[in-house]
Amino acid sequence: MTSPHHRAALSDGREVLFFQDPDSSAPAIFDDPRPGAPRPDSGTLRFDALTGEWVAVATHRQTRTHLPAAAECPLCPTSDHRPTEIPAADFDVVVFENRFPSLGPDLGEVPPVSAEALSSASLSAPAFGRCEVVVFSSQHDGSFAGLGRVRARTVIDAWANRTAELSALPGIEQVFVFENRGEEIGVTMNHPHGQIYAYPYVTPHTAITTARAQRHRRETGRPLMGDILAFERDSGERMVLESEHFSAFVPFAARWPIEVHIVPHRQVAGLDELDAAERDDLARVYPEVLQRIDGLYPTPTPYIAAWHQAPVNCEDRSAEWMHLEITSPRRAENKLKFLAGSEAAMGAFVGDVSAEETAARLRAVTPARTEGASVPGSATSAHDQAQR
Repeated sequence: MTSPHHRAALSDGREVLFFQDPDSSAPAIFDDPRPGAPRPDSGTLRFDALTGEWVAVATHRQTRTHLPAAAECPLCPTSDHRPTEIPAADFDVVVFENRFPSLGPDLGEVPPVSAEALSSASLSAPAFGRCEVVVFSSQHDGSFAGLGRVRARTVIDAWANRTAELSALPGIEQVFVFENRGEEIGVTMNHPHGQIYAYPYVTPHTAITTARAQRHRRETGRPLMGDILAFERDSGERMVLESEHFSAFVPFAARWPIEVHIVPHRQVAGLDELDAAERDDLARVYPEVLQRIDGLYPTPTPYIAAWHQAPVNCEDRSAEWMHLEITSPRRAENKLKFLAGSEAAMGAFVGDVSAEETAARLRAVTPARTEGASVPGSATSAHDQAQR
């Protein structure tokens, strides 16, 4: 069962969707009282002939809201004296089109890249696509880790809904669901929220991982992530926790001081393919992983949580295996890892701590009680049970 939702429009024409917890009544949605304003034109995509990558130029984002006080937060509910981006006095989960998008609002296909088109080294196109904001709660303070299982499941349903609908839009090649948490990451609003980008091209990182997954599938007949998952579950050394449907582990070649991958045991290409039992399980596992990360230090840890889904039009979906990557640059209580020469210029990472050390520290954290997941090595480990 998925969460019910309702659609509305903001005064400038942007779409807003309200998703409800199972036990909630429908929100009272107002007409947006703000005067309608023209939406910014789509920015520009410029093609980097040297790297073969598209770069978005969106100069209107220079004026976006930056760390407002709680009383001025545009992600809080609308009140009698202050309208916000969300035209309701209360809500559970809301998704709306970003007022300051990196991509969109226009949709279309980027032109093919050819040697002739690159002859002037100045290939460009409109920045087609769509950018959405996902607000996790009407409460200004808090985090995804503290949402509770019911609300986390509603957010997962919202992600799945948007993945399916955005993938069907003309010209969209990839849907990226993510959350930035913490000012150290560059967050400009502290209200608990995430984002979704629908790209008109396949992003550079995904192009690399998709090519590797497809090559592995051709050469072995097996999906690459399936082999990685089996390797980590059999080793157990870097496992953080396991449940019936998911494993969370620090990858063998982790780049960041804190890095955890959450992988479903069943091969799926995107969030919209998770069944009800898997979504319920994810709503338990994901917050626990975040609680363990926050439990490493006395203050909240900044992180990026990035869902890696299959490209919309990938050649071989049997090679794809969706997963979540949570990364943080926090290498000690008062130290951050900055990408300097080797990492930033060459893309050659140098790890500050071992994956095994990070996994052991995360296992040692006592999170809020989460049903359905267990620490590897315990008598109730799901993988141990499966091997008996």
